[in-house]
Amino acid sequence: MLGDVEKHFWLTRSVARSMGLSLSEEMQRGTLTPEGYSRMVTACRACPLTEACQKWLSDRRTLATTPPEGCANTKVLMGLCRVH
Repeated sequence: MLGDVEKHFWLTRSVARSMGLSLSEEMQRGTLTPEGYSRMVTACRACPLTEACQKWLSDRRTLATTPPEGCANTKVLMGLCRVH
């Protein structure tokens, strides 16, 4: 069962932002395709760690160097960080 699209769209964007990434800018640069972005949101929707992710986001006071533990998008997010 997949979670709400809008909720997970914002969670995906928020985790990226917490790492200093703008997914919109990554698409403009060509380092992330629209399809890749869609896959990220779908992976987030399937993740069982939504509550832990929301807590991680609410606890953020500084930029993170990694996404929350167990994040379904860790590989993509870390790859985007390495590009910069």
